Amino acid sequence: MPAPARVRPCRAQRGTCHDRLDHPHPGRRVKNPHQDQFEAQPIGSPERARTADIWRTLYSFRHAGRGLVWALSSQANLRVHLVAGVLVLVAALIFRFSAIEFALLFVCISIVVAAELVNTALEVLIDYAWPERAPMVGRAKDVAAAAVLLAAVGTAVVGVLLFGRHLVG
Repeated sequence: MPAPARVRPCRAQRGTCHDRLDHPHPGRRVKNPHQDQFEAQPIGSPERARTADIWRTLYSFRHAGRGLVWALSSQANLRVHLVAGVLVLVAALIFRFSAIEFALLFVCISIVVAAELVNTALEVLIDYAWPERAPMVGRAKDVAAAAVLLAAVGTAVVGVLLFGRHLVG
């Protein structure tokens, strides 16, 4: 007999529905602070659609920021990569890297941080979906960690080449 599926309570039941406008608990429904400006425009108007798109975009930035803050607060490796990246960028400013060199270094560091964020997201999802240990689950996590390692090694090689040129020449 298969194990029962875990049912996760909705955000309203977890007490975090304050920012959700469409939750199924009308008694705790929070009014959209921008609802008045939507109601002032006709339903099919392009202005209303454009305004809704702007707020949707702003909310997506808010969610991304919350994800980044959570990852920084819970993932030591991400903090290490960010601190190392900032130190390397400061050193690049001290060594007066050209704009192209600085941009290359910045992109490489961004790739490492992005890989670490994707690795974290995969690990969280895998841990949630498969709380028990399984060989394939471990392999999936290992592959995600290998992607971060590959990005970090590639960035280190680029850093050595760029800094070596400035130190030697």
